[in-house]
Amino acid sequence: MSFRRLGGLDGVAEFQAACADAGARLPIDPVVEPSGPLATGFEVQGRRVGNRFAILPMEGWDGTELGGPTDLTRRRWARFGAGGAKLIWGGEAFAVRHDGRANPNQLVINETNLAEIAALRQLLVDEHFKARGNTADLLIGMQLTHSGRWARPNRKDTLEPLVAYHHPNLDARHANQPGRVLTDDEIDFLVDDFVRAGVLAAKAGFDFVDIKHCHGYLGHELLSAIGRPGKYGGSLENRARFLTAVAQGLRAEAPGLLLGMRLSIYDSVPFHKGADGTGVPEPHSGASYGFAFGGDGTGTGFALEEPAAFLRMARDCGVSMICTTAGSPYYTPHLQRPAAVPPSDGYLPPEDPLVGVARQVEATAWLKSHVPGLAWVGSGYTYLQEWMGLVGQAAVRRGMVDSVGLGRMALSYPDLPADLLEGQPFDRKKVCRTFSDCTSAPRRGMVSGCYPLDPLYRERPEALVLRQARQRPA
Repeated sequence: MSFRRLGGLDGVAEFQAACADAGARLPIDPVVEPSGPLATGFEVQGRRVGNRFAILPMEGWDGTELGGPTDLTRRRWARFGAGGAKLIWGGEAFAVRHDGRANPNQLVINETNLAEIAALRQLLVDEHFKARGNTADLLIGMQLTHSGRWARPNRKDTLEPLVAYHHPNLDARHANQPGRVLTDDEIDFLVDDFVRAGVLAAKAGFDFVDIKHCHGYLGHELLSAIGRPGKYGGSLENRARFLTAVAQGLRAEAPGLLLGMRLSIYDSVPFHKGADGTGVPEPHSGASYGFAFGGDGTGTGFALEEPAAFLRMARDCGVSMICTTAGSPYYTPHLQRPAAVPPSDGYLPPEDPLVGVARQVEATAWLKSHVPGLAWVGSGYTYLQEWMGLVGQAAVRRGMVDSVGLGRMALSYPDLPADLLEGQPFDRKKVCRTFSDCTSAPRRGMVSGCYPLDPLYRERPEALVLRQARQRPA
């Protein structure tokens, strides 16, 4: 499939034409207004957030073996703090215990690491104060996770999966490591671990925790556990029980802590690389595909009614902030992270990435209109490159989202929010072009970072390996 590369477009009219050609229905303002919608604040449970930019969780695969931060971690958080965004959604994922780590260098929140993690947060605050002055309207969260099926706690090349249920497609991909289904009692203990981790996050000074339910990790997988017996499977009430139990526990044990959730609002059958390198959906047995939360049963279509019902449950048990995303980087990366170039273990996009961005923007707006009373952070904007400010501003202006999330872009261009809000032009040398090296690197056991554009990573020896990998034919 061919599509227009956004970096070569000349002016808003050409961007609008590219969206029209792709069939991507994106809201687009003609110009970013420094004192316009993106500069306005909003409220979350009485807490002021100073502007409409959020930094999304970006894991570096660069913590210590014990789960503490390193100099690379601290550099990333310092850049996030100085960049101007007033909402830091989690910084990156913190495992609540060792067997839930996505890699042996993922950060872990526990008593042993608490002082280091508190210092990491304080570093972000200090850098924000030095660069921006006011920190009273800065809101900082910690994303809590258990990686479940995708856990690699001891070796980067070895899965040690703990699963919510046996998934025929994903089990077949890893036939020698099918994973063990967690019992209800074990999930009960995991609820306690999440609550304990949230209490520690509050002690470390974080304003909120994200009870992670996205990207195929355990919380997300539980949402599609329709065939699982017991209290964590079957009905939506049962599949939501993990979230509601964690939320209720945190409200009791850490009453001043705000609660958020990053949610994959739709999913599909897994995709794999076809004969020409393009992603194709895997076949599934049965009349209806039941393993995709937010799917319509066909395997590739979407239906948001059940996610909306789940979000109402989340709101009613104390969750006040939602960060939307989609799919999983492991089996549907084009849904989760639209990109021009796939990661090293991925496939060429089966659709124009603009369509993937528009789908996330529209779905978030639909859910926001159907589930009032929550603060909404959107994802997927990085692919828009120079044009993301025009779309983000239009989405905020129209009430489609409350905050524009920056993921990969925050690695290459962390000060983008400040530039836009101060009326500075885009620095084209920093704009993420979605080459996917930040994903390909950890897939190869390396630390994650922006190897094409960040000078620190560009000079590392891994950069050459990644460039050579991109140049090989699919």
